[in-house]
Amino acid sequence: MASTREDALSFLNPSTSSPVTVSDADSFLLDSSQIGSASGSFQNEGFLGGLDATAAAVNIDAEFGFSRPDFRQSPLVGTVEFYERHVFLCYKNPQVWPPRIEAAEFDRLPRLLSAALCARKADMKRQIRLAICEGHDGTETSNGDVLIFPDMVRYRRLTHFDVDTFVEEVLVKDGEWLPGTPEALRGWYIFVCCHGTRDRRCGVCGPALVNKFNEDIELHGLQRKVSVSPCSHVGGHKYAGNVIIFGPNIHKEITGHWYGYVTPDDVPILLEQHIRKGEIVDWLWRGRMGLSEDEQKNSQELRLTMNLMQTNDTSSNTCGSQAEGCCQANGNSLCCQNPPLPEKRETPELKEEAGKFTAEKNKSLKKQISRRNSGKGASCRKVCSMPTWFESWEREDTYATLAVIGAVLSVAFAYNCFKQLSF
Repeated sequence: MASTREDALSFLNPSTSSPVTVSDADSFLLDSSQIGSASGSFQNEGFLGGLDATAAAVNIDAEFGFSRPDFRQSPLVGTVEFYERHVFLCYKNPQVWPPRIEAAEFDRLPRLLSAALCARKADMKRQIRLAICEGHDGTETSNGDVLIFPDMVRYRRLTHFDVDTFVEEVLVKDGEWLPGTPEALRGWYIFVCCHGTRDRRCGVCGPALVNKFNEDIELHGLQRKVSVSPCSHVGGHKYAGNVIIFGPNIHKEITGHWYGYVTPDDVPILLEQHIRKGEIVDWLWRGRMGLSEDEQKNSQELRLTMNLMQTNDTSSNTCGSQAEGCCQANGNSLCCQNPPLPEKRETPELKEEAGKFTAEKNKSLKKQISRRNSGKGASCRKVCSMPTWFESWEREDTYATLAVIGAVLSVAFAYNCFKQLSF
């Protein structure tokens, strides 16, 4: 488990755990001269210097972006630490976030909220994770707004004076914060780590994903259904681009799914498959809120197995329907008895995915998959197999055989009658 996830530290005290975890990937952190600047954020101006912009962009992508050497080199599934509630504080924007905004001296609201969560952690019924998302006054997500998942509620205008009361009433007692009326959230909420001052990989990959999400959301007219926001460090810099999607599953339950190594080319797939169809994109899936690391791995293994079984069941049904359709279309007995044999479905893509994401624990799954494939393949061949010699003979000579049998019986009957008359 430690090999697939970066070491977690506390914002406030390295010797204690915190509802908000951070990473120790120091080799990718920006130096102190870049804190509070736009370096490593949407424009990445600090990296350009006097170089040609196009050449610099290529170099940045090769070192920190989607072409970097470590991109898609580590297993993803099971890399989300267990937690049950996600709190997002809307506060400023990634260009001005310091590396550790929850502990920054001059960012009082996030610092006090993080401290209060740490102080009351033992009193909370659910494990909570805190992150910062972009906030703009006068917009849907103003500075000081708090979004809570899976509760799907928003509290407006939290100030540093209200932090202790808010944590006590809402996050400890699971009640309501009386000064503010909770607003119900509807639709889907997507958060993309763009914390460039914390890690350059997130600063390069995140903004490109936010832009692509916004383009596709507008293209498909989903502005009222899907919201996307940049957010601070969520854990796992090396998996950038990191994306979290909150929304209802097929049972209308709110879930929070994490995806890693996401590229702009994957954005249409996430919108189509995850949001429109409600299906998990397994080859990008890190895990989800509410599951432990082992439960995430087991969940994906079960899902891949079920998908494989459904694929093979579909193959068998298709095999039978091909013969039926052939008969109905042509009315030809030879066509009905000799339909084309479908190829045996080995589904190498699913096998490859299962091996990629669960390399250590997936040997037994592969054996099960192989056995199921063999069984389904044999079943399909049995349904659509060529007729035996006897079946062909019986079909073509039925009437001739009956005529011969009838003739033999007639001769035998006549001979019997002749004998009786002779005596």
